Amino acid sequence: MRRAGNLTYDGIPALPPALAARARPYFGARHSRFVDWGRKGKTLLVRTRFGNTRQVHLVAAPLGMRRQLTFFREPIARAAFYAGAYDNALLLKMDRGGAENHQLYRLDLLEGTTRRLTDGRSRHLGFRFSRRGLLAFSANARNGRDFDIYLLKPGSDQKPTRVFDGKGYFETLDISRDERKLLLLQYISINESYLHLLDIATRKATLLTPKGQGPVSYLHGRFGRRGRTAYVTSDRDGKFVKLYALDLAKRTFKPISAKIDWDVTGLDVSDDGSSVAFVVNADGLSKLYFARTSGAPRVRLAKNIPAGVIRDVAFSRGGRLAFTLATATAPDNVYAYAPRRRKLVGWTASEIGGLRSDLFVKPKLIRYPTFDKREIPAFYYKPAGKGPFPVVLMIHGGPESQYRPTYSPLIQYLLREMKVAVLCPNVRGSRGYGKAYLLLDNGRKREDSVKDIGALLDWIKAQKELDAKRVALHGGSYGGYMVLATMAMYPGRVRAGVDWVGISNFVTFLEHTKAYRRDLRRAEYGDERDATMAKFLRAISPLSKVGKIRAPLLVIQGANDPRVPRSEAEQIVKALRARGKTVWYLLAHDEGHGFRKQRNRIAARLATIAFLERYLKR
Repeated sequence: MRRAGNLTYDGIPALPPALAARARPYFGARHSRFVDWGRKGKTLLVRTRFGNTRQVHLVAAPLGMRRQLTFFREPIARAAFYAGAYDNALLLKMDRGGAENHQLYRLDLLEGTTRRLTDGRSRHLGFRFSRRGLLAFSANARNGRDFDIYLLKPGSDQKPTRVFDGKGYFETLDISRDERKLLLLQYISINESYLHLLDIATRKATLLTPKGQGPVSYLHGRFGRRGRTAYVTSDRDGKFVKLYALDLAKRTFKPISAKIDWDVTGLDVSDDGSSVAFVVNADGLSKLYFARTSGAPRVRLAKNIPAGVIRDVAFSRGGRLAFTLATATAPDNVYAYAPRRRKLVGWTASEIGGLRSDLFVKPKLIRYPTFDKREIPAFYYKPAGKGPFPVVLMIHGGPESQYRPTYSPLIQYLLREMKVAVLCPNVRGSRGYGKAYLLLDNGRKREDSVKDIGALLDWIKAQKELDAKRVALHGGSYGGYMVLATMAMYPGRVRAGVDWVGISNFVTFLEHTKAYRRDLRRAEYGDERDATMAKFLRAISPLSKVGKIRAPLLVIQGANDPRVPRSEAEQIVKALRARGKTVWYLLAHDEGHGFRKQRNRIAARLATIAFLERYLKR
């Protein structure tokens, strides 16, 4: 065991210097995420990294020079121009060491001073500004478990006022233009949530969406210009997440994206209220649409957008739409789209470490049959050459997440430098393929998703260009559980496994995850307080099947993880080593659920590459 900075290497041999030199160009890529428009729409903010962490930069013109505005040791999780401060102040959201107890700060750009606006202890979720500077946010300061709604009026000496006591997860989606109402989201699970309308003056909340008619999910929401309508996304049709215009007085829903059978993943309403922009996830790739807010819904597709994944959509006051776009062969970049002229302009050009992007590999979308005759989607990256190639299966977390083809330096390194094929499946329980598919792994159906990986191993065996005897697994969070569970269920078919912050025992996970998360996870996995369910959860946990795991394992963990605690990693490491199995263990003392500091990210990727070179390639 050795310590290097904030990293502890346990059972990991010294990594050869040549490996770092060979991999360095891949891990030098930068990503730029859209943050906010300047007041007049002539500038914008992005988050990018020039040092160890992502900070906020100002971009004054398309492809113009970036000017760094924040210089903190911790990464900025979210930011915005401080409304009403004429672009002279920023609101920042930041935590320490990955513990996710995010605090809000005001940075005065003229004075160069930073002031914390929140209590320094609680967890704070998203925030929302009104045009005139009223700030709404949610925090669990009252009891550490439930999230209440707070308002902070403009003025540097004001303190936040609690205006609504929540039970569970509550978050502000929007503030009406007249600052009289808040649109609130009450989140129960990915399958169930509710919308509330809060009258700020009376502090009375009205439930907008009915209960008792089966679980319905609501995800996004924005007020219309006059505050009489809200544009919301919901799976209330029982199939996909679609866009609706909600009449707040009548509580009726008018469908806008009814003819688009894919999930809507984001939206914004133009400043003049005439248009709503929304993004659709079509088989993993994004499509951008615009719809009029008056008259009969008329939806128009923006056709000149590169194939990729769109996030962070936001209108400027002048009507341009900014967003972040990532592709399989290029990191995140920021664009602005003018709907009337149908013109797309790039604002950033993220560097890729001096590598040739034309040599990067794009994936192919495949579908393979599984045990119950369903078709499971997966993205297949194939190296140049004839093969047969070793294979790495990249398994996403969530479990309600989805693999989508965005730039991954690790994947491109495996393809180009190691000639390893990569498959990224979206097993049952993944979002993006409809509500029925999303619910297929809940509760006692948990191991059906592991069987989907078994079916992918069968598919690999049938492909002449792939080597079914050299397959490794890689996954994070719930994907880490999937790695461990697959290694136990199919021990003779897996050569190695990489487990990032994975669950090893569902009962101990539910007992030790942060209190504010427990009910959310019980809705997905089951309630460990019920003796029968606890027995089932223990039975399917990898820790209970540790004797079946044969292949070497690399475990990567953040010491401050509030979601999947460090104990989940250390109990599987201890149990496997007690049985004489090979385990590498990398612990980052200044990280949480995943690594956000560049030095730690590079170290973890280098350990992963060295591990795969030793146990997969040979």
